[in-house]
Amino acid sequence: MTSLATGLVDEVRAFRLAHPEIRYVDLICLDIPGHFYGKRYPIEMLEKVAAGSTLKLPQNAVLLGTQGGVYPIGDYCLHDGDPDATRRLVPGTLKRVRWEKQPLAQMLITSDGTDTPIGFEPREVLARVLKRFTRRGLRPVVAFELEFYLFDRKLKDGMPQHAHDPLCDDEDDQANMHIERVSRFSDVLHEMVDAAREQGVDATVITAELGPGQFEINFGHCVDALRAADWSALFCRSTRGVATKHGYRASFMSKPWLDAPGSGMHVHVSLYDEAGRNVFAPNDKRELRHAVAGCLALLPHCMPIFAPNHNAFRRYGAMVNAASRASWGFEDRDACIRIPESDDVNLRVEHRLAGADANPYLVLAAILTGIEHGLDAGREPIAPLNVDRSSGVDFPGDMLSAVAAMRHDPAVCEGLGDDFVMVYCENKRQDHLDFMNVINSREYRWFL
Repeated sequence: MTSLATGLVDEVRAFRLAHPEIRYVDLICLDIPGHFYGKRYPIEMLEKVAAGSTLKLPQNAVLLGTQGGVYPIGDYCLHDGDPDATRRLVPGTLKRVRWEKQPLAQMLITSDGTDTPIGFEPREVLARVLKRFTRRGLRPVVAFELEFYLFDRKLKDGMPQHAHDPLCDDEDDQANMHIERVSRFSDVLHEMVDAAREQGVDATVITAELGPGQFEINFGHCVDALRAADWSALFCRSTRGVATKHGYRASFMSKPWLDAPGSGMHVHVSLYDEAGRNVFAPNDKRELRHAVAGCLALLPHCMPIFAPNHNAFRRYGAMVNAASRASWGFEDRDACIRIPESDDVNLRVEHRLAGADANPYLVLAAILTGIEHGLDAGREPIAPLNVDRSSGVDFPGDMLSAVAAMRHDPAVCEGLGDDFVMVYCENKRQDHLDFMNVINSREYRWFL
């Protein structure tokens, strides 16, 4: 038995001793649209998997569409017999969940690190990008911030309603960004943080955001970039569960309201060499500027990742703090790429373009690919917004144009993998056709 398997067996045995009441564990992973899928295992079988028994799931489950269908993409899905593919357990992720009625645990699984990784699995795409940084002697440190809305459990006329103040009956009870709103919803918000921490997520600051019933929760900076993306994925799952437990729905939709702000996924990335020095700081922040230039160069072509559905494109340019062009700036929240004020040790970029419903593994992979592209190209970026408020680069404003741009940019294809880009773009193209069929048939639906 390998040392990794021994560690996993010890983890499972210790968990069973600590939680004898738990009979089942959900083994879960994220598909391309960002939904969890997997299998519910009797916990006594988990030890065998940890010891090395093969764990397989259908390879093509990764390709599930946003509306549930499996798309025929190249030889995948309907043309390859839907073969099984090996997954492995992710150490340290076996945790009890608190939002289910019956005792239950969950654990992340992935194909990355197996003998036959799935080239288009989101976690494998990020793992492949991170291996290139390791070969360069560079280590990203990453922190996510996620915005979301609380809705009432029941729809009204088929539409979601923002969560009303539990202490009063006033229909207009949502004072924007007032700290009192955190207090009024403290029961559900504090349990969201507690539940996330039980999953190993370093959830920290809670903020009341601009929209009615909108909040943001931040995570700590993580030296393991894969684990940072795991945190973001697990947080979405636990937050939805806790909200339901309290009689609400939690939605990470990019733009659930036409007349209110959208929800973003903000990603902070700093970069350190093998000696622990921040590579963005020396030489008058030269490497930082190159990284910004690379991110801006690839940003228009990565829009299908940052805005993974038609709803997400409505978020851009609607109000302040949601850019309509690819831009950057120091301490500027109107910029897609913001440089927060910090000392040289903590100097970082904050990528603010992705919607909250984007896939965190793919978002981080695209950002890191942009940074890598910039370091290799060594070019200076366009003027920051602090110097020129009109500075910026146009990016596609609709899904089909974004997909076409992504497919035909060599830097994106090389950085994320040709096979992944082909599969991802075909998936989004089919999503577009399905969306148009829904619109043409006038069958409008809300996906929460």
